[in-house]
Amino acid sequence: MFQLLNKTGDERVKWGWAVYDWANNVYSLVITTAIFPIFYNAVTTTKDENGMVVDDVVTFFGREFINTELYSYVLAASFVAVIILSPLLSGMADFAGKKKFFLKIFCYMGSAGCIGLYWFDADQLELSMIPFFLASLGFWGSVGFYNAYLPEIAPREEHDRLSARGYAMGYWSSLIILVICSGMIMGIGPHMTTFSFVLVGIWWFGFAHVTFNALPDIEKKDLQGNILLQGFKELRGVARDLKGTKHLTRYLFAFFIMSMAIQTIMLMASSFGIKEVRLSDSELIITIFVVNFLAIPGAFGVSALSKNIGNIRALIACIIGWALLCLCAYFFATNKIGFYFVAGGIGFLMGGTQSLNRATYSKILPDTDDPASYFSFYEVLEKGGLIIGMFGWGYIEGITGSMHNSVLAMIILFTIAYIAMMLVPREYRIKVHY
Repeated sequence: MFQLLNKTGDERVKWGWAVYDWANNVYSLVITTAIFPIFYNAVTTTKDENGMVVDDVVTFFGREFINTELYSYVLAASFVAVIILSPLLSGMADFAGKKKFFLKIFCYMGSAGCIGLYWFDADQLELSMIPFFLASLGFWGSVGFYNAYLPEIAPREEHDRLSARGYAMGYWSSLIILVICSGMIMGIGPHMTTFSFVLVGIWWFGFAHVTFNALPDIEKKDLQGNILLQGFKELRGVARDLKGTKHLTRYLFAFFIMSMAIQTIMLMASSFGIKEVRLSDSELIITIFVVNFLAIPGAFGVSALSKNIGNIRALIACIIGWALLCLCAYFFATNKIGFYFVAGGIGFLMGGTQSLNRATYSKILPDTDDPASYFSFYEVLEKGGLIIGMFGWGYIEGITGSMHNSVLAMIILFTIAYIAMMLVPREYRIKVHY
């Protein structure tokens, strides 16, 4: 049975842990959602005097892609790298006491990638997409080791609230950085756009050290054999242990499908607004600000709902909400009003769903000495879903020429996720507390 790090009652540790959401969520907003997608679409698209797209095709290693198609493929490639590295490093993290070390490495890689986007050049996409790839790898790679601390620093009854606190802090941080960056761009000039990427990297790097200073170091464990192979051994052990836990395997399958759709929507929503609805830069920034503001009550609202009806049933309600939003997006997000409505719903649901997924998994884990290995498995599932989702979104857009058709595919995924979550044994669906 894993033990809390003798810090169960230490609010400084819990607060320091949550600060990493404050530090790294600025990447999620500025780089994957708001300013970089606007910048990327602007420098890789040719428009006429009426603002209509004339050419949005880019060349990458001699092949032609739609610009947003390439964007989705590069992100998907970073998720492949996370899937390869995560199990390799998780065993080392648990057994060699390197969890914080790897958290730092990925953090530094991600923040350096953000800073590297300062030199982004649309005429040199082969080089320019490298820092974009590294920023994504750093963000998603660090999240697995960060999440793995949750079951070790707080008792299970606090996981929902603590997870929601972290996400809420991240959304507040994102709103602050978005206001600062937007103010620089509109007040000083468009040339400050790439400097905003530098600011994100510095913000992430700087505030992350609050977390690094607060989290305790993990003692090394006795290890027999090759430490490099330990992570894959642990991953196989996790998969073997899951065979006897029907509730956990069905939850993880539902999570895999649900994450495939949710994360893809969140990563591509800005590009949808730019290309399908033709939002101006200022309209998109305002929309994103409102979306992230709504995510704060969403995180706490869904957490409160889970206390009344149980984690699994709260997640089922979220899945239904996501599916309805996709239907609205397909039929009604053809104009700005329709897009604003859908975006508001995404904001509320994304905060609650992400927070509750993390908390639910930490609460239903079996007793273990190796939480990093279990969260590595969780990350592999999430990133595997993202790879399929991002490649699927890009492929459908590539062959049909419209992101609306990609949205339609997301509805199918949510339907599968709903069925899978309903197959979680009834005693776990109706259980309020774990």
